[in-house]
Amino acid sequence: RCFYDQKILQKTFGEWKEWWTVCRERKLSLRAGSHYRHLLQNLIFKAWRAYVCQQQGKRNKYCVAESHAKKQKLLRTWQHWLVYVHVQRTKHGMQSVALAFRERSCLRISWAVWRRRHYQNSSGRKMNILALQHWAQSLQFRAWLQWRELYLYSQNDKQKETRAVTHHRHWELKRCMEAWLGYLNLHREKKLQNELAQEHHQSRIVRQCFSDWQLSWECRRRVHAHQKDFEKLAARIALWRVFAHWKHYVVLCVEETRRCEVAEKHYKHHLLVRALLCVRWKRLW
Repeated sequence: RCFYDQKILQKTFGEWKEWWTVCRERKLSLRAGSHYRHLLQNLIFKAWRAYVCQQQGKRNKYCVAESHAKKQKLLRTWQHWLVYVHVQRTKHGMQSVALAFRERSCLRISWAVWRRRHYQNSSGRKMNILALQHWAQSLQFRAWLQWRELYLYSQNDKQKETRAVTHHRHWELKRCMEAWLGYLNLHREKKLQNELAQEHHQSRIVRQCFSDWQLSWECRRRVHAHQKDFEKLAARIALWRVFAHWKHYVVLCVEETRRCEVAEKHYKHHLLVRALLCVRWKRLW
């Protein structure tokens, strides 16, 4: 009886150890899934942050380049205008010196007056021509600025559309990956439950066969060994029957508790599956 109790304790301890390892593997798989999801979210956030930093750097460089181009254009126009003013001043000085010299040398007063009037008219015409050219250049520059603003606005719209399309694709891929991982976890849990049920059924059949064989072997041994002591044999058989009934009762109690545990696990798993399905449908809607 002590040997039997030891064997029962060893078997129960072995089954408890297997159940503990299964629970530990399940916890490890859940932790690994959560760690994988956290790692994916971290990588997506880092990629998005790098993309935003890159876009901000590009915008800053573009603003710096645009301001530098404006300054260079203004500097060039200012230099050209200074050269033009210097040339005009030199020309006016030379012309005034030449006119004075000619007036003093060979021309009359009337010719000088007419030349002065003619010079004033020609200078006025030239100034008008220069003013018209400057006005045309300013109009062209304004038109070019408007065209550049429209072009930049269209480019920004195109970039926003491409970003929206890529964001939608990433979101769809993430949702499909989460659904696929949920399906894999459910499939693994069902497979583990089926394997545990098969192992339990096989162990139960083996124990029943071993108990039947042990009963028959004990009966034969006792019948052949103790034919003379019938009364003692009857008493021992009665005790053995009581012990067999008690053992069968203990086995039934153990099986009943195991069935209750399996049913409770199945009910919890069913509730978990229904909750996951409800969450999935809510996300889809």
